[in-house]
Amino acid sequence: MAGSANLNVMMKIARKAGRTLLKDFGEVENLQMSAKGPADFVTRAEREAESVIREALIEARPTYGYLGAAGPEIDGEDPTRRWIVDPLNGAINFLHGTPHWAVSIALEHKGQTVAGVVYDPAKDEMYYAEKGEGAWMNESRLRVSARSKMIDCVFATGVLGAARAGLPAALRDLAQIMPVCAGVRSWGATALDLSYVAAGRFDGFWERGQAAWDMAAGLVIVREAGGMIEPLRKGGNIMDDNAIICSNEPIFDQFTKVIRSAKA
Repeated sequence: MAGSANLNVMMKIARKAGRTLLKDFGEVENLQMSAKGPADFVTRAEREAESVIREALIEARPTYGYLGAAGPEIDGEDPTRRWIVDPLNGAINFLHGTPHWAVSIALEHKGQTVAGVVYDPAKDEMYYAEKGEGAWMNESRLRVSARSKMIDCVFATGVLGAARAGLPAALRDLAQIMPVCAGVRSWGATALDLSYVAAGRFDGFWERGQAAWDMAAGLVIVREAGGMIEPLRKGGNIMDDNAIICSNEPIFDQFTKVIRSAKA
């Protein structure tokens, strides 16, 4: 797809940051043997990637605002447009040497995500979409799955670790969904989970406790691939609640009913 100037800028910058992170990722395995471990190294890698993205986006569009996962928000001269960036979505995977993480860049216009890029450097998969223009992965058009029976579906979510406030709710969700589906995956990278829903690799996704930068790019990619998205709390707001549920249309009502039936 020949995208807009903004989308092409986003893709170019995502690839640049991805190359930087991929080089750092190659060092993680060597650091696993140290007593301190690679955590500080990964934090530096994330900050450096965000610096690369932030500087390039501001240079390309100096009037736009900027919200990033690893730095302060920047107000732009144009209050209607804002970049929303996660330079390393799936940082725990990166930390453990697992090649499942991504660079996520979204463009928001008047409070709505209108373009999104999720780049997986380890697999060289670029997911991208613009409002009204469809969703793509590299050169292939994306469509959500067509499965219509819950028992045939594989879902994705994030399962929080120990001492996290959302863990009990996540376990209640799993107790509701596991008996009625083919399986649930927790791969630890929200931006890629949403992209995989768009690609039909997952049939649906839900999660609580997600920041705007975790979800923003994936929202437009799923919508443009034909998926349905709502706040996890019926009548809520995705960004305000930091919680999302999405799937293909045939199972959406069934899926949301099951997840929402869990006592929060």
